[in-house]
Amino acid sequence: MSWLGKKVGIDLGTTTVLVYVPKRGIIIHEPSVVAISVVDKRVLAVGKEAKDMIGRTPDTIVARRPLKDGVIADYRTTEAMLRYFLNKALGSMRFFRPEVMVAVPGGITSTERRAVIDATISAGARAAYIIKEPVVAAIGADIPIGSASGHMIVDIGGGTSEIAVISLGGIVSSQSARIGGNKLDMAIMEHVRRKYGLAIGERTSEDIKIRIGSALYLEDKLEMQVKGRDMISGLPRVITVTSEDVTDAIQHELQGIVEAIKEVLHATPPELSADVMEKGMVLSGGSSQLRNLDRLFADATGVPAFVAEDPQLCVAKGTGIALENLESYKRSIFSS
Repeated sequence: MSWLGKKVGIDLGTTTVLVYVPKRGIIIHEPSVVAISVVDKRVLAVGKEAKDMIGRTPDTIVARRPLKDGVIADYRTTEAMLRYFLNKALGSMRFFRPEVMVAVPGGITSTERRAVIDATISAGARAAYIIKEPVVAAIGADIPIGSASGHMIVDIGGGTSEIAVISLGGIVSSQSARIGGNKLDMAIMEHVRRKYGLAIGERTSEDIKIRIGSALYLEDKLEMQVKGRDMISGLPRVITVTSEDVTDAIQHELQGIVEAIKEVLHATPPELSADVMEKGMVLSGGSSQLRNLDRLFADATGVPAFVAEDPQLCVAKGTGIALENLESYKRSIFSS
């Protein structure tokens, strides 16, 4: 009956939810979207199915993201989403209530923490632990956070960018900027609307960012064809967007992340600054995969930057490792 001590780690992201079960690894990797019937408030679909409905639903169905900027914006929907993912993760063993560890943004308030714990328990957890994203991202990126030296992690997700310098298992200085992949997508949508008079949806702008986006201007620019609705005639139209368009569109948002990184560096004690300078900053999170983002940060701060292996999975892997070694990570979890 080894299942009695079932443990589940959840990276509850603004755009994606990842679920980690010790010994099995990451078993769920789905968008954090829930489709709800307007008539009777019933949950119709969660995850991939619900994301496919975004921008395509009739008036009687709304597809919404229950998390905004990494925190719960819609409590009931979040609970329904957590319940769905927990049931899916546990399968036939779901009558055992698992211990669940949830990763949350570093800048979260105590009210927001309470909401996450309550939603997790209502969704069927026996116990819920909250751990700060930068700490678990660092654990998942194989950074030895317990050592007496400074390590800098920059975790860029869909809703927030979490920047922290960690030493001896705790956060020494940190910033949580509410800028992430979603803000970049919005900036691209806005840019295409202003420059080309074309309205495009969230999914298209995310696609543009992934396929041709770059944090710095590229020598050989990339381009792709984009379909949308002409703002004036209201008819469908196809245009060609280049990587320069994307770089232009997202400069302002990226500067916001750079500023937050600089603030964390300013607040770091000199001994630890020297460590960070020597080891560089590690980038994790789905949005850290944007082309040349590491170069932009390195150029702006003078600190070398590296993207972690499987950056999108760092937080989920970290929650799993922290769960398996709960005793040794208790300080990092409960000190906050």
